[in-house]
Amino acid sequence: MIRDEIKAALVAAMKGGDKATTAAIRLIQSEIKNRDIDARTGGAPADDDVLVVEVLQKMVKKRRESIEMYQAGGRPELADAEAAEVAVIERFLPQMLSADETRAAIATIKAEIGAEGMKDMGRLMAELKARHGAQLDMSQASGLVKEALAG
Repeated sequence: MIRDEIKAALVAAMKGGDKATTAAIRLIQSEIKNRDIDARTGGAPADDDVLVVEVLQKMVKKRRESIEMYQAGGRPELADAEAAEVAVIERFLPQMLSADETRAAIATIKAEIGAEGMKDMGRLMAELKARHGAQLDMSQASGLVKEALAG
C-alpha cells in the first residue's frame, strides 16, 4: 500500500536528517488524513490506494500552479521549494500512462460502451476514471477523450 511506503519514507528521511523531505512527507500525511476525515461523511473509494493517489495528484497539481505563479512573480526561490515538494510527492505516485497508452485505453472503452459523440463523454470519462484513474492525469485525459469523440 502507498500509505506504508509513505510511512517508511518518513522514517528514513527522519533518520537521514533530511528536513525538507521530512516536511514534505508530513504534508502528504496531513492531506491524506484530511481526506480520510472527509471520506467519513461521503463515500470513500473501495481501494485505499485510489484515495491516496487522488490526494497526491491534487497536491502535485496545486504545487505546479504555485510554481507558475512564483515564476511569473519573480520568486524563483519559492518556485524551487515547490518543485522540491513535487519531486517528493511524485515518488509515491504510480507510473502514469503515456499519451499513446491513454489513447489506446480510451479507444477500448469507447468501443465497449458504444460511445459515438460528445454526448457520451461523461460515460466515457467515468469508465476511464474507474479503470485507470490512479494512472491518469484526468485533465489531460479529458482532452484526449474529446479528441477521440470528435474524430
